[in-house]
Amino acid sequence: MDNIVIRSGDSGDVDILLRFFDEAVEWLVARGSSKQWGTEPWSGVPKRVERVQGMAADPGLRIAMVEGQAAGALIVSEDHDPHVPAVDERELYVRLLITSRRFTGQRVGGRLVEYALDEAKRRGIDLVRVDCWAGGDGDLQRYYESQGFKPTVRFDVDGWTGQVLEQRVG
Repeated sequence: MDNIVIRSGDSGDVDILLRFFDEAVEWLVARGSSKQWGTEPWSGVPKRVERVQGMAADPGLRIAMVEGQAAGALIVSEDHDPHVPAVDERELYVRLLITSRRFTGQRVGGRLVEYALDEAKRRGIDLVRVDCWAGGDGDLQRYYESQGFKPTVRFDVDGWTGQVLEQRVG
């Protein structure tokens, strides 16, 4: 989709990110997948609001805009999340990929994945990794596979099962 513009994010994007998370929780609950992020809107849970404030301040935050409206968010970093096994090479890690439910089917997520892969190339990095919830119907993992990622290792954080996926860009 040609009308997706990706801009740098900043701490002023907290409300946008909270809206994305709240929309996602509502959608997941409606699908019977509340084990991914629970049933409470993130905007109503102080610990999660604080987490999102940290995300908004992350220098790797990018916001996808469609016709002037925030449609998705991406955070990339050269550091992987602590619950994920390390690799013995430089990597670009997708720490967040979330899209607004209002833009479903407009390839916002795919465009953000492309941005992450292009960013890895710009930095001379061959490996891009991401993790996702491995439960439910498996749709989330299949989504990443449809974007060219291959599953590697699974992990468990207090009963929350995750799947690490990777993609080579070189």
